[in-house]
Amino acid sequence: MAIILDGKKLRDKIFEDLKNKLDKMPQKPTLAVILAGDNPASQIYVNTKKKTAEKLGIKSVVIEYPSNVTEKEIIDKINELNNDKTITAILVQLPLPGHINKHNVLDTILPQKDVDGLTAFNCGKLFAGEKPYVYPCTPKGILLLLDEYNIEIEGKHVVVLGRSNLVGRPVAQMMLNRNATVTTCHSKTKNLTDIIKTADILISAVGKSVVGENFIKNNCVVIDVGIFKDETGHIRGDVDFDKVSKTASHISPVPGGVGPMTIASLMLNTVELYEISTL
Repeated sequence: MAIILDGKKLRDKIFEDLKNKLDKMPQKPTLAVILAGDNPASQIYVNTKKKTAEKLGIKSVVIEYPSNVTEKEIIDKINELNNDKTITAILVQLPLPGHINKHNVLDTILPQKDVDGLTAFNCGKLFAGEKPYVYPCTPKGILLLLDEYNIEIEGKHVVVLGRSNLVGRPVAQMMLNRNATVTTCHSKTKNLTDIIKTADILISAVGKSVVGENFIKNNCVVIDVGIFKDETGHIRGDVDFDKVSKTASHISPVPGGVGPMTIASLMLNTVELYEISTL
């Protein structure tokens, strides 16, 4: 039976360390979150981020806009936050309303305030093999989880399912930077099952049920990033946990695996940006 990669346990450990650090800081970091539109999931995420930040001792500001907000309004607000020395970190909650170009919006954020690591500057640093101001939150959380359980990355074959800018692309690059051999699969990949079976570490981030019990080799490390509700209303991930956990050496559960690590990474990034700003 696979060892469970417990994201909640590691998140709590990270939060305890962060709170101790923040308690000793004379000035506190401030995280500014921009929320546009009325997506219920986004509203829940933003509320969770705000509560978590404040519990740790990070100040939090949420700027909300209706779904008909213009791109210029958001960009003007970001420029205002860029110039505000009391703001440490800026996060734009995705997805944005369909009429807004998210790249234009994200690239307005100063790289040194880009808490999600999604600006072209920080992505460029990552893909050049250099250190960005901070790493994207979910990929960072995945690596922290692997390191916590002493899972070796160097020399391993890592298969990544999904090529989004939020998870698939950056996590593949971060693994490459850690000297793994990386294969990225997506909706056009042929012989997907055969490729997955060669993985020493499998990272699935597609948001639908794709990995069954016969997909992985013995002792594969399985990281399940996907989270969605199935037809019965139950929350589940990309991986058939009950079956795959019989073959894998380690597996992250859904919920309780990568999710808690994403918010832990967001808080870590906020404090890291604050420390950079005070150098």
